[in-house]
Amino acid sequence: MFKKLFTRPADAFRETEQQTVIDEELQDRMQKTEGSNSAELAAVLLAAPAAMMRLTLDEARIVVSFMEPRKFPVGTIFIQEGDKNNTDYMVLVLDGEVTVESITVSRTTPVTTAVLGSGSILGEMGIVDGEPRSATCTATSNVRAAIFTRESLEQLITQHPSIGAKFMMSVALRIAQRLRDTADKLKLYTQLTQAMQQEIDRLMPT
Repeated sequence: MFKKLFTRPADAFRETEQQTVIDEELQDRMQKTEGSNSAELAAVLLAAPAAMMRLTLDEARIVVSFMEPRKFPVGTIFIQEGDKNNTDYMVLVLDGEVTVESITVSRTTPVTTAVLGSGSILGEMGIVDGEPRSATCTATSNVRAAIFTRESLEQLITQHPSIGAKFMMSVALRIAQRLRDTADKLKLYTQLTQAMQQEIDRLMPT
């Protein structure tokens, strides 16, 4: 009777031991970033409303503990449009300026689509689907950044499922917003082309 009441199944011990290992690993990672101004800045930027990550500051600190610091000297291309091999990471810009360029239809030279700074997140689509990069990102000043790889994302999801799920939902929301913006631009483009065609038809002799 007492044995049944107080003896835990072997699986329960294994789960407890596994959680202890995960907690210790998290503590080690957090200690490595403790006191780092860059790590704290990264957490603040991830938790900011503009990032659309919907993370609390404490959750953002845990995500940052899976990131790697990186510096890109001015002129460095760290994401290349069409690249099929280096699609397993996203970049959080801590400070500096990045130019985003893309080759549009019927053009051979890239067009600047955005100039981004601190708090910008780049490459999140690649970390999800692994498809070729859709734009080129170039450091137009010295850039400090934090890199988050697909491997780190998998570790985050495994070790901290709730935070991993929240992070993935946030990434999905960012991508959805980008698709909505693109759809709005396509609608505007269609309206402009229709207006131009109507004007051409009006001016052309019948």
